[in-house]
Amino acid sequence: MTSLHSEEQGFKIGDTVRAEVRSGQYVGELMELNGPRALVKVLAVLKHPEQGDLHNPYNPDVPMFHERRALSYTEKTTVLMRDLKPFASTVPDYGTSLRAAAEAEIAALDRLHRWAAKGLEQMQQLHKEYK
Repeated sequence: MTSLHSEEQGFKIGDTVRAEVRSGQYVGELMELNGPRALVKVLAVLKHPEQGDLHNPYNPDVPMFHERRALSYTEKTTVLMRDLKPFASTVPDYGTSLRAAAEAEIAALDRLHRWAAKGLEQMQQLHKEYK
């Protein structure tokens, strides 16, 4: 079902779109338009979803530390229209894009881990000096 709201945004069934789903980003094919939502078939992964509790970011001490897998190839997901953008580039291979997104997320977490370790080291030194 196509709605006026969807047509005003310039999307139509069959378009290739960039979709933000929770904390991940995907390239997909627009399958259905239904008011404020759209059904998208996943074709590639641009950003791997973040791990942990999204409501308590960077907190490892939460009751449930969520594992989030990337959506599967051709998996269909409902996305709010506000979370869609046109995608005009060549659609990357799903497997290659999934591995690249996972590697990028690992690298970002490694940088954060190293930053936290250096910050902790400096704060411990400052704490000693603050006697």
